[in-house]
Amino acid sequence: MPEDTPLLDTLAVMTAASIEASNLEARELMLARIAALAAVGAPPASYLANAGTAVDIGITLEDVQGVLIAVAPIVGTARVVSAAGNIARALGFAIAAIDAELTADDD
Repeated sequence: MPEDTPLLDTLAVMTAASIEASNLEARELMLARIAALAAVGAPPASYLANAGTAVDIGITLEDVQGVLIAVAPIVGTARVVSAAGNIARALGFAIAAIDAELTADDD
């Protein structure tokens, strides 16, 4: 593992092992991960860490909304509202990062 990102590298290895060991299709696996993130009150960075894979396999904002609606009776209103806010913040971070990258490319 490179020494400059040991935490991210470890998380990537853990995620890859989880995906490999699961018998779920990629779409169902990502929806389950989103539900789990909502259930544990995950911060925006946790959603951001999963956003790329989710987008790559075709998870839409409507899918995420559907997951939050499905888990609301189990995890509660506060967790779902918090999850929606954290997802929005994660998307904001992603958009800002893309914008910064595009701006740097233009220079």
